[in-house]
Amino acid sequence: MLQTILSVLFPFFSWAQQQTPLMFKKDLVAGITGAVLVLPQGVAYAYIAGLPPEVGLYTAIVSASVAALFGSSFHMISGPTAALSIVVASVVQQIGYSSVAEQMTIVVTLSFLTGLIQFSLGALRLGALVNFISHTVIIGFTTGAAILIAASQIKHFIGVKLPSNLSFINELSALIEHLGQLNTYALVIGIVTLITSLLIKLINKKLPNLLIGMVFGSITCLLVDGQAHGVAMVQSMPGTLPQLSLPNLSSSSLHSLFSGAFAVALLGLIEAVSIARAISIRSKQIIDGNQEFVGQGMSNLVGGFFSCYPSSGSFTRSGANYDAGAVSPLSAVYAAIIVAIVIAFFPSATAYLPLPAMAGSVLLIAWNLINRKEIIETLKLSYAEAIILSGTFLSTLFIQLELAIYVGIILSIGFYLRRTSRPRIIEVAPIQDTENRIIRNIHRYSLEVCPQIKIIRIDGSLYFGSVDYVQKEISKLTKDGAKHLIIVAKGINFMDASGVHLLESEISRIEKLGGYVRICSLKGTVLDEIRSMPVFKSFLSTYLTKNTKDAIIGILEHINKEKCRHCSARIFNECASFPDHQENNN
Repeated sequence: MLQTILSVLFPFFSWAQQQTPLMFKKDLVAGITGAVLVLPQGVAYAYIAGLPPEVGLYTAIVSASVAALFGSSFHMISGPTAALSIVVASVVQQIGYSSVAEQMTIVVTLSFLTGLIQFSLGALRLGALVNFISHTVIIGFTTGAAILIAASQIKHFIGVKLPSNLSFINELSALIEHLGQLNTYALVIGIVTLITSLLIKLINKKLPNLLIGMVFGSITCLLVDGQAHGVAMVQSMPGTLPQLSLPNLSSSSLHSLFSGAFAVALLGLIEAVSIARAISIRSKQIIDGNQEFVGQGMSNLVGGFFSCYPSSGSFTRSGANYDAGAVSPLSAVYAAIIVAIVIAFFPSATAYLPLPAMAGSVLLIAWNLINRKEIIETLKLSYAEAIILSGTFLSTLFIQLELAIYVGIILSIGFYLRRTSRPRIIEVAPIQDTENRIIRNIHRYSLEVCPQIKIIRIDGSLYFGSVDYVQKEISKLTKDGAKHLIIVAKGINFMDASGVHLLESEISRIEKLGGYVRICSLKGTVLDEIRSMPVFKSFLSTYLTKNTKDAIIGILEHINKEKCRHCSARIFNECASFPDHQENNN
């Protein structure tokens, strides 16, 4: 019993007991690989967020370790990410600050609040919440964020000094105006870094291409004496491990940050759960979405007290961690320990890193964020998906980033509701000259129809949002003189009281015109829901039939047999027993 409780409160309790020397070796090798990857990325992502370089590495130490220990994935690596970094920068800039100390207070408060939201969603078992945010929204948002990241780094890449916190359009305008001030030395260093990183990636994807690119950029800067020619350098780190910090938990601070924190929390959870599931396809591990929510929440909550900024899962580092042979979350802890050693003993390493080299690495990161294949496929997929992607993308560029994700969500949910509120209503008929009664789309199979009986199939849900549309469509389909109606309901997935009332209303309307209605093939789950509503007992017993055969036989009892004498369609098997006009003449 005690072990079960500990496994729930501390998920690492179960797998920590299974550690062996071989597992330690594999996780340590994977940890070394992860540390090499996160060292340049942590600095670069902190740079994107407008924070000191050590903050990115603090996040790679504290947040990554906590997420690994409290999450459910054995292979996902959390920490600073590009998309979250640009959103954090946007949220912090909206609040405003006058010193680095004020900025860090805002950042750690944002991390704490983000973690609190994520942890609460996980504790309430709302892991399915991320399913309501479509992948198309993430594609549009990530693409827009990549362009914003690239636009913010071009000034450093070419060595031009511009005001900070400019909007996307103002940034581009200022760059064009100041092109004449381009620093050739900075541009050369940036290009060397970029080309080196690309070549290393082409030669061997397993090599730390960003780190090697930055090293070559730094060497180039030394060779051309870049500092003497106005090339800016990244500041050195303080040489201390993650510092204790206190979030500002005043009501005014929490109120001003809540909207941004909620957007950061959602984006972070989507990233983390998506990555965990993607890695689990390869590892065959079962992922607990709610536990991932808790793990991400804990990492940001704790990070808020150790000078970290909001973190999430990293696809690059998670994939590399799995490929390096990691077998447990301890690989993330070992990577964090190695990063801590680097900070403690080699703090001045970043002082030799020129800003153009950093900008070159960030530009490559931004380029890799843009999934060109998925964008093209999504645009071709459907009109709705194209609008969702484009709307999210443009919102990311032209409005506050924390609001852009909401625009995408609203568009996504809006099109979903529109789709569910317009179920497909198709006229069907039995295929003639077959023994089995096979019902098919009359237009697709060029089928004849009965002049007296209209048969329609409804595919979708009958609920309060769709009843108006369905009522209008049924009215249109029953205007051609057919008095009787059969509704094939096997495609109805859900029906609420409004849906049943709609059917009762149509039955009443058609009966007043002298017709009859039968509803057939309703799914058992839907039937059970209707049976739980006592008010509809008479509806069930009078108008519902098990299958189309019973519905057709029931309606045929009420048709005008005189009209059948002159009918050439005779689409039902039962029509063979009706007299035709030739028999009448005889």
